[in-house]
Amino acid sequence: MAEGSDDIQALVALMARLPGLGPRSARRIVLALIRKRSGQMVQLSQLLDRVAVNSRECLTCGNITDRDECAICADPRRANGEICVVEDVADLWALERGRVFGGRYHVLGGTMSALDEVGPEDLGIPTLVDRVCRDGVTEVILALNATVDGQTTAHYIAEALAGSGVVVTGLAQGVPIGGELDYLDDGTISAALRARRRL
Repeated sequence: MAEGSDDIQALVALMARLPGLGPRSARRIVLALIRKRSGQMVQLSQLLDRVAVNSRECLTCGNITDRDECAICADPRRANGEICVVEDVADLWALERGRVFGGRYHVLGGTMSALDEVGPEDLGIPTLVDRVCRDGVTEVILALNATVDGQTTAHYIAEALAGSGVVVTGLAQGVPIGGELDYLDDGTISAALRARRRL
């Protein structure tokens, strides 16, 4: 049974490849957009075009923005000496949803992995060490996922910063082993950040 034109099928297939969406969800979304094409579909198309052209990584922290420096790094109220280190932009956004952390961030872009041949130089670790030494940072909070690679990366960073005099802490209770920040609820993230422990 035919389910729309080739273009519609291609759009469904493309949407189904997005994280969290399968073929059924993709079909429902595409149908909803087509039904409201004069409003939502046109707006979505225009926004996708703008984001594709203008989005980039913040030169300071690695967050996604449409400027050289993201709003968090540009906000003088957040220059409180605290940097929260995360694996990915999704983790940064998850922490921001909780509205508990008032400092700045550093996005590594992944974790160290011997299996995948990802070392510290492939991540934002050297840049992090430079920021700590240059910007008068007093605390580095390692908000890395509770996976083997995440914990290996956390220990490496803690050792790299050992001689800097900065306090290095990690998230505490509520983050299960193997858990990823982006999938935790805001309350769990907030509690883990407030009860962080020194590494």
